[in-house]
Amino acid sequence: LVTDPFTAVSLMLPIMILQDLMVVLIYRRSYDPGILAVMLPGGIAGIALAYLFAKMVSETVVLGALGVISLMFSIWQMFLYFRGNPSVGLALRHDRALGFLAGVASGFASAIAHAGTPPFQIYAMSKRLRPEVYVGTSVFLFGAVNVLKLPSFAALGLINAPNLGVSALYFPLAAGASWVGSRLVRRIDPQQFKFAITLILLVVSLVLVAQALGQAGLL
Repeated sequence: LVTDPFTAVSLMLPIMILQDLMVVLIYRRSYDPGILAVMLPGGIAGIALAYLFAKMVSETVVLGALGVISLMFSIWQMFLYFRGNPSVGLALRHDRALGFLAGVASGFASAIAHAGTPPFQIYAMSKRLRPEVYVGTSVFLFGAVNVLKLPSFAALGLINAPNLGVSALYFPLAAGASWVGSRLVRRIDPQQFKFAITLILLVVSLVLVAQALGQAGLL
């Protein structure tokens, strides 16, 4: 709200990496290696594409596309939930290819605007993971993605001492929020967790669409 998008993402990255380090330690035994095996290579490819085409691809287009896709998926998941079937599996022959493409989308959107979560949610929610495994897998994936983003951010001049100083002010709050979140995940019912994740995705999708419309001057 108060600065340009490139400065905003550079301020957020060190905070996110701190949270990643904390939560990776907490969930070091709770993750799905199969999802990481197909999504992480895609995430690396997505980061490389974002670096190569950073000046050619509009952030507005990325936010709008992610928002619309995530909105449709979350509405469908809500529909299934209220019909008594809170999730639908993806028992497809091309599951690995879909996972790789979801990784590419996550890495690309994360590098452009730290908005890589929706593609991961769309792919991983269908796997019916336990809450702690879902969160652990997410943290391992985006922890790696965020660290891999550092060289490209530095090459673009977005990592500097003044920005790091501002980011450091939020480290205590970020650490405390990560600890509280890890405690809540272990206490929540799996079906309630799926509903909460879907609701979060729905809200995030609406925010992404609103941001895209705002940047396009339509809102």
